[in-house]
Amino acid sequence: MQPEDLVRDHTIYACVMGSRAFGLATGDSDTDRRGVFLAPTPLFWRFEKPPTHVEGPGEERFSWELERFCELALRANPNILECLHSPLVEHVDDTGRELLALRGAFLSRRAHATFTGYALAQRRKLHDDVRTHGAPRWKHAMHLLRLLSSARDLLRTGELTVQVGDGREALLAVKRGEVPWPVVESRFARLAEETDEALRNTPLPAEPDHARVADFLFRTRRASAA
Repeated sequence: MQPEDLVRDHTIYACVMGSRAFGLATGDSDTDRRGVFLAPTPLFWRFEKPPTHVEGPGEERFSWELERFCELALRANPNILECLHSPLVEHVDDTGRELLALRGAFLSRRAHATFTGYALAQRRKLHDDVRTHGAPRWKHAMHLLRLLSSARDLLRTGELTVQVGDGREALLAVKRGEVPWPVVESRFARLAEETDEALRNTPLPAEPDHARVADFLFRTRRASAA
């Protein structure tokens, strides 16, 4: 079975991500599609195992095998957690609905380290751009502000919201380069402080619910083998 066949025939969940899911799309925005496929259990009985991820078929499409997707979600990978909370679902079957019902099991205080760690690493790259080219990549600056806001709100409420809502116009102004870099930097600093403060009072558990996710994966593999 070819990798693209796994996506075509065994996808359990597919959604649109990127600017369209965040509510930041403009006329030239791409449509980024993400998905989860369940490789049939008998494929794991061979020496050559199914792929953990597949690019395509088609442009701007990327899918993960269910086990790999769950592993990354348990580690609070920002891209994976946001994929689970996309408002733009294009396909979901019964197994996919079970996965979506587990969204809360993946959320934990680990999100503070992963979301802010990624954002701050990218922030250093923006500083390098300013030193080298005199300006940052404004689109990246916009998305890092969005990511930090999302992390802060997740830690405050215990729920992950992907869409930016009322923050759309302010973020798009950053993307257009209309906000001076020192102002953007001050927003980064304020959001980082607010995220740290939110961690101290977060309703999120220290760790995700590994047992619940493991049970789901075991039952799904067993059903596939039957």
